[in-house]
Amino acid sequence: MNKIRMAVIGLGWFGEKHCEALSGLPHVELHALCTRTESRLRMLARAYGVGKTYTDYHALLADPDVDAVSVVTMWDQHVAPTLAALEAGKHVFLEKPMASTATDCDRIVKAARASSKHFMVGHICRFNPRYAAAKAAIAEGKIGRIVSMYARRNIPAAVGRSVLPKIGPIMGDGVHDTDLMLWYSGARIVSAYAQTVNVRHLKHPDLGWTLYRFDTGAIGVLENTWFLPDTTAFQIDERMEIIGTKGSIHIHETHPNFSICDRTGWHSPDTTYWPLLHGARAGALRDELSYFVQGILENRRPTVIRPEESAAAVRACLAAEKSAATGRVVNVKR
Repeated sequence: MNKIRMAVIGLGWFGEKHCEALSGLPHVELHALCTRTESRLRMLARAYGVGKTYTDYHALLADPDVDAVSVVTMWDQHVAPTLAALEAGKHVFLEKPMASTATDCDRIVKAARASSKHFMVGHICRFNPRYAAAKAAIAEGKIGRIVSMYARRNIPAAVGRSVLPKIGPIMGDGVHDTDLMLWYSGARIVSAYAQTVNVRHLKHPDLGWTLYRFDTGAIGVLENTWFLPDTTAFQIDERMEIIGTKGSIHIHETHPNFSICDRTGWHSPDTTYWPLLHGARAGALRDELSYFVQGILENRRPTVIRPEESAAAVRACLAAEKSAATGRVVNVKR
């Protein structure tokens, strides 16, 4: 097998990013697409030269020519197509967060363990070169035992407005840094305390701050504000600080790493996650999808992220959201 025939289930904004990245991989054939909106399905099929289209993922999964699927539905609609795809004998790449409840995460983890097929959750930050370099430095013992971690992942209000009807900032963005903190520390989060502010009175609050306690005694803090001014020069203000007993690591993944000033002001386009490079979608999204597909070709299971790790990040964020709703410290169950 020289190419993996991939299908994408869910064709929202990020589902299209998956189409762009997959269509540029030499070892992938973008074979089929699935969404319930027929006009969107036709448009993207034409754009990426995809011959097979479906409005029902069950019909797609019955296609014997589909080797693997990328599930990019809304997070609270992950579990059904993921379980069905594994049951149908497909390899599965699932976007983060894994699922919207701890129970559904457990169901997915159990199904992934039982399947002979490859399964991976798309925690894209693990494929960001700076975060990966931090992991390597920590593993080499350069900063000693981790005692404190702080992460900042903030976005402009207009972007937040488009997402807040679907997911809140702690789960929507905090899950990235929760996962990184778990990855770096190798520890377990035992409790969460969080506070939120709902400025615009949408379904979810505009911002959240979270304090984690790890079983090693370390502390982690998340700042997730989806209410930056819309004139902010960059789409995301992303930083991380890891303090150890022998040193520290500082990551600054935002303005001014690349800036353009034109007649409308300053802009800092993305250069890391899904930038266009020589006309093709590049960056960490392409790299993680390529890693997943190359593993299928080489019969090498994904090891950069395990299902259990993805589930642990969701459980911690759910505990933080519960803490914000109740005003109490919430213990995180295993």
